[in-house]
Amino acid sequence: QVQLVESGGGLVQTGGSLRLSCAASGRDFSTSGMGWFRQAPGKEREFVAGISWSGGSTYYTDNVKGRFTISRDNAKNTVDLHMNSLTPEDTGVYYCSAGSVLWGQGTQVTVSS
Repeated sequence: QVQLVESGGGLVQTGGSLRLSCAASGRDFSTSGMGWFRQAPGKEREFVAGISWSGGSTYYTDNVKGRFTISRDNAKNTVDLHMNSLTPEDTGVYYCSAGSVLWGQGTQVTVSS
């Protein structure tokens, strides 16, 4: 079964950090671009960060640049999102995606003020 499974979400105070991890299984994802998206309550899902198949190129939405870092380990079929200096505006369900086609079930991130 081809799937993406996110982990690492939780409750953190403003200014804190979290590391989200996405474990891919069922096929080789080493040639796929991967990304993280999030959906805040009452809002549409939005792009947060992306990484090319090799990891050589990364992309971020403006309001996380300098705070979030996306990385991948193709040998382990994992993609991580390191999040620092979190604010309440970062609260939402975070989803891992392969090529914006395959999606995980999401992991909740809540940042308290």
